Amino acid sequence: MREMSFRDDILPFVEKPGRYVGGEVNASRRRPSERTLNVVLAFPDTYEVGMSHVGLQILYGLLRENPAIVPERVFAPWPDMERRMRKKGLPLVSLESGTPLHRFDVVGFSLQYELSYTNVLAMLDLGGIPLFAKDRHGEVPLVIAGGPSAFNPLPTAPFVDAFVIGEGEEALLEITGLLGAMKGTKARREEKLRRLGDIEGVYVPRFHGREKTIRKRVLANLAAWREPRKPVVPVIRTVHDRVTLEIARGCTRGCRFCQAGMVWRPVRERSAATILDMADAMIGATGGDEISLLSLSSGDYTAIGDLMGTLMDRCVREKVALALPSLRVETLTDRLIQEIRRVRKTSFTLAPEAGTRRLREVINKGNREEDLLKTASAVFDAGWRSLKLYFMMGLPTETREDLEGIADLAFKVLREGGFRRQVTVSLSTFVPKPHTPFQWARQLTTGEIRERQDFFRKRMGHRNVNLRWHDGSMSLLEGLLSRGDESLGALVHEVFRRGCRMDGWGEQFSFAPWESAMADLGIVPERLLDERDRDAPLPWDFVDAGVHRAFLAAEYEKALRGEETADCRTGPCTGCGACTKEIGIVLEKKHPGMPEDRSPSPAPVESRQDSRRYRVRFAKKTEGRFLSHLETAAALVRAFRKARVPFRFSEGYHPQPRISFTDATPVGMESFCEYAELSLRAPLAPGDVLAAVNDGLPAGLEVLSIEEAGPGTPSLGASIGGYVYFVDLTPALTLTPEETEGRIQEFMKKASVKTWKNRKGKNREQDLRAPVRLFTRNGPGNDLRMEMTFLEGGTRNPLDVVTHVFGLEEEAARAVRIVKEEALFSRREEDHV
Repeated sequence: MREMSFRDDILPFVEKPGRYVGGEVNASRRRPSERTLNVVLAFPDTYEVGMSHVGLQILYGLLRENPAIVPERVFAPWPDMERRMRKKGLPLVSLESGTPLHRFDVVGFSLQYELSYTNVLAMLDLGGIPLFAKDRHGEVPLVIAGGPSAFNPLPTAPFVDAFVIGEGEEALLEITGLLGAMKGTKARREEKLRRLGDIEGVYVPRFHGREKTIRKRVLANLAAWREPRKPVVPVIRTVHDRVTLEIARGCTRGCRFCQAGMVWRPVRERSAATILDMADAMIGATGGDEISLLSLSSGDYTAIGDLMGTLMDRCVREKVALALPSLRVETLTDRLIQEIRRVRKTSFTLAPEAGTRRLREVINKGNREEDLLKTASAVFDAGWRSLKLYFMMGLPTETREDLEGIADLAFKVLREGGFRRQVTVSLSTFVPKPHTPFQWARQLTTGEIRERQDFFRKRMGHRNVNLRWHDGSMSLLEGLLSRGDESLGALVHEVFRRGCRMDGWGEQFSFAPWESAMADLGIVPERLLDERDRDAPLPWDFVDAGVHRAFLAAEYEKALRGEETADCRTGPCTGCGACTKEIGIVLEKKHPGMPEDRSPSPAPVESRQDSRRYRVRFAKKTEGRFLSHLETAAALVRAFRKARVPFRFSEGYHPQPRISFTDATPVGMESFCEYAELSLRAPLAPGDVLAAVNDGLPAGLEVLSIEEAGPGTPSLGASIGGYVYFVDLTPALTLTPEETEGRIQEFMKKASVKTWKNRKGKNREQDLRAPVRLFTRNGPGNDLRMEMTFLEGGTRNPLDVVTHVFGLEEEAARAVRIVKEEALFSRREEDHV
């Protein structure tokens, strides 16, 4: 278990401490031992990014099912956290048990994005694991990596012991089965790696080099794999804050720039029955209020309309929304739009990719301008006020006319909303990826990227058009690393040594260290970004991603001629090589349990006659005190939903549970008197539901009581007039009790104490003395008791009072322990509490 010093010496001093507290609902509670295979899944980005990734949830769920395996997670610390850890000499530890990385048997990295490579090295270094695979010996954990970036493993090969190429479910079970059986034996590290290298889809750089062809792993029967049925529920808001359910894998549309569409072939759809079963299980296990139906093109799922209708029939009562995050323009039908809006209008992002029909034929996108405009009109007419459009610049054969086409198309979409709507245009720079028809293509230089960005800045200035783009230097590095060889590992190591971290985050990214490191290593970016000889070998040729090189080359030639290739689901086989005798396209037919095609029915109207009010008292302690007010509120709502508490909901396009909370308690402060008030559509038996609610809460949050509030009970805002606080000064200063008493008396004698506080960038004057009703020592030491009442215009933070009275610096002030012990109710209210 983590020691108290982690909570006291680290978490109060870092940004977003909720990233590091763990204790989530559905997280594994097993602890590492000598008898178990101990695996930590490492995601080289922040908690909120990693916990949005469905692949991490899938693999974690699989490992959690095996009692012989202890699965844990670790995420890259934000730079402020890394600095604090290095200052205190603390290692990077797992989220579940606080175990240092070097004490695990396996550290498994998910490589999703090239600009996270420096984070991999930072995590290894902080975890006490040698950076280079050649320097690891004995009981040092095996470092294994997988994910889309592993389809070209060479730039990270110096740091990784073994790679899993392709889909990881079956490979993970085979790897853990092998290593679990070998644990406790006297097998040497080299023997373990040789045995791992015999598993299909596993690449071991030390033994394989580029001589052995590594064929990717593919699941033949996606429906047989139903994890995660009990996803881990994040404690803070994530990038994609919803339950993600994968409905299909693979895509045969054949977009020539899209690596995912090539390497994850063939298309395999889960059966509708499996999806419905998983959706019920996932919502029941999480209390979530939104399901994202995920695939590379959700609208292409064969029975998408019927599936959406059946799911919405089940979800509409409890206001669980559905989202389709990846939609082709032509697949977004009126029926899908109406199904989505039955509960909540989730966001729409449409991806024309190119601004002209000619260039869309070059990239084999296939959608038409009229499809986009028709879809945009339908979305706006259905009540949406904004729409996101995604385009790429720098695609092969791009001309000035194609750039003009992007601007023209954006304004045409805006006109479909009558200029009363908002259109966000997101521009990314085309990056040629391995195993795609464009893997030989040229990539724009940073100068060319800036020229195009300047063009769009001038061309698309309109108050209803938001223009966004990626940093051109980041795109350049992504291109270098995605098509690089082992020599790029030296660049990654050098920029890590120079302090690069979180390079995928704009506010953290700096190109200067990369630029100087490339100069020192003799790397000329323009050479690596240039078009490549189609007859010359490529660094990743030894990886068989399932699609023939000859097919990719032929597709590139067709692109240059502006010729399209039909989708093999509806047209003839293209001979790409993805389908074999064992594995082929699997499409779902209409499920017999689903209703016939019909118009969506409206959401049921709630009656207010049976409305009941309930007051909830809950505590924030230990890890829970590091959650913000919004994070705490979200956790409470999920727990009540998981316990099937019958909320009443607000009306409109974004219905929310009718629940109100008292004033926010500052992050880091403990409390035993947090309150919320629920409005329910049916009576509740508080004693029966209390345990179920607490079972759905993360560590550190606990509901203490649930009581019905009668018709005459005032609202929480009218009931609570202040709070009683316990203050422990011991960690912050060394005053004697007499000196402490003197400071308090001096403060209490004053009529007012005016100070300035910065709130949201504005300095505002506040009186610290006025709200303090009682301030005294609580016993013989430096424990204090403080009673503070509310003032007109808001509450005061007791830490501000303590900081002023004792003249604390920021570091010392953050070490003060404050506990909100009880609420000060009005006399009228005390009769109801």
